[in-house]
Amino acid sequence: MASTADIKNGVVLSIDGQLWSVIEFQHVKPGKGGAFVRTKLKNVVSGKVVDRTYNAGAKIDIENVDRRDFQYLYTDGDSFVFMDVEDYDQLTVGAATVGDAAHFMLENQQVQIALNNGNPLYIELPASVVLEVTYTEPGLQGDRSSAGTKPATLETGYEIQVPLFLEQGTKVKVDTRTGGYLGRVND
Repeated sequence: MASTADIKNGVVLSIDGQLWSVIEFQHVKPGKGGAFVRTKLKNVVSGKVVDRTYNAGAKIDIENVDRRDFQYLYTDGDSFVFMDVEDYDQLTVGAATVGDAAHFMLENQQVQIALNNGNPLYIELPASVVLEVTYTEPGLQGDRSSAGTKPATLETGYEIQVPLFLEQGTKVKVDTRTGGYLGRVND
């Protein structure tokens, strides 16, 4: 058992049988009364964010979460198959666990998977990825980068909004957290 003194950003706590990741914490020592720790926790599975306060020195359960590098191999029905880059073991992860990360993953791409007792919890992608635009309507003469946006389909099948001047076959940088267009990539 650990105490509230062990709370840090990124630590995973077990509360009522569910896993919660610490997003931020603050140790508060008021002039009157005892010290306490104010935390903002995110449910590892559902993504729900809650605020929780603990008395200083209270006992908490810290779970061991192992983040390891994997390579995305292929999709098999509703599952995604990854290979551990250290020991070459394959890991099959369900679509519910992969979530929105599936919109930005290409075969052979490196990802991090958080594991708890051998069970995959979630997939961590880089902050941005470079993907090719496979379909978009042609731009009009005189279109400028600040004029507006149009829909574009990426090589993963995901659709984003891009500036009017972009054409099919252009490589773009996409934010994996928001799904937004970040810029054009020149080869």
